Amino acid sequence: MLVIYMNKQTTFYHILGNNLLAGITNNLVWFALTFWVYIETQSVLATSWIAGTFAIAGVFGGFIFGPIVDRERKKSALIQSSIMSLIAYSIGALIYFSYPETTWQEPFSPILWTLIVVLMLGVVANNLRMIAQSTIVTMLFDDNRDKANGLVGASMGLSFAITSVFSGLIIGFFGMGTAIVVAIIATLVALLHLVFIALPEKEIVHLEDKPKRIDIKGSYILAAAVPGLIGIIIFNTFNNFLGGVFMALMDPYGLSLVSVQTWGLLWGAVSVASIGGSIYVSMRGVGKHPMRLIMILNIVMWAVCLIFPLQPLVSLLLIGMLTWMIFFPVIEAAEQTVMQSVVPFEQQGRVFGFAQSIENMATPVTTFMIGPIASFIFIPFMTTGSGAALIGNWFGAGADRGMALVFILAGFLGIIATLIAWGSRSYKLLSGHYQKA
Repeated sequence: MLVIYMNKQTTFYHILGNNLLAGITNNLVWFALTFWVYIETQSVLATSWIAGTFAIAGVFGGFIFGPIVDRERKKSALIQSSIMSLIAYSIGALIYFSYPETTWQEPFSPILWTLIVVLMLGVVANNLRMIAQSTIVTMLFDDNRDKANGLVGASMGLSFAITSVFSGLIIGFFGMGTAIVVAIIATLVALLHLVFIALPEKEIVHLEDKPKRIDIKGSYILAAAVPGLIGIIIFNTFNNFLGGVFMALMDPYGLSLVSVQTWGLLWGAVSVASIGGSIYVSMRGVGKHPMRLIMILNIVMWAVCLIFPLQPLVSLLLIGMLTWMIFFPVIEAAEQTVMQSVVPFEQQGRVFGFAQSIENMATPVTTFMIGPIASFIFIPFMTTGSGAALIGNWFGAGADRGMALVFILAGFLGIIATLIAWGSRSYKLLSGHYQKA
């Protein structure tokens, strides 16, 4: 087989481009599916449960994908990710084109949810790529890993920008069938490109016995061996618990203000801010104290959540989205840089996978809960309930105002959690261990 041999820098760019194409494809399916289901069913419950389905699959995916990355060559892990996505999207196409359009208008239809689960499994397979990509950065770079992580973040931001625009346009003008067909073609292209890339991995070295296929206990032991890491994982888990609010409600909230085409274009525009934040990291790094940077930016991001929902204005929503999109990739790059420095390379797949799974555990709880809570408590409270009478004259009334109230509550809790984590023993231990490493 013809394989392209390149220097490490060029290899990194090829892998980055390949993962960019895969990320665009998988995000396209996720965004398009969420937009399409909400438009077809007009159900906040359905969109929140889609986010919950993704999060549950992500929980189990980390435990499964981490050992794969440690057991096998990193290129093999990338190939397996593409194959899993290709199979899922192909099955999804068979399901979608086998039924009439009226099938998808019932939010509790078993056929609809079969299609959702199958397509989301294809999206979740991308998590294997993400874990492998983090270890590839460690493998290819001894220095400037934070800057390489910045480029990874920039590619993720670009993926987000492209899919935000095109998913809205595809659903608005062509429909879900077109989105699935595009996903199949793009996944196949990424797979073929990947086959011809050579990664400089001579052999697979294990510091202990070969990892099990699913090794939750062993992964925990490896993570716990890093001073303070478990405590920070718990903090990130709570952050994701609150983040589930935005996964469940942001699209319905945005779509209550603008059309689906405009919403997709808006996401595409603010995603440029994510690219800007990532490019800054790729040029300047994350500094000597990345843990402190993580906490400062968390405070800023949660504080913004107290402001943007105050009025049903697209301008305020845009400010909130811009702030999150600028700072989130900086936080991600800082977290990756810390973990790549304190976790041995041969164990990174399992530790990264363990962290991903544990941190994702809270999200499905929130997304499955927040849909019913918003639908049956906060939305009625701000539509016809006492909330509308009490604060409706300045805050506004209606379904979007109920969702806004949930965002504000999440912001308060996020600030409190960040302050607690900042003063914790785990923060001091991990920061000190990073400085030594």
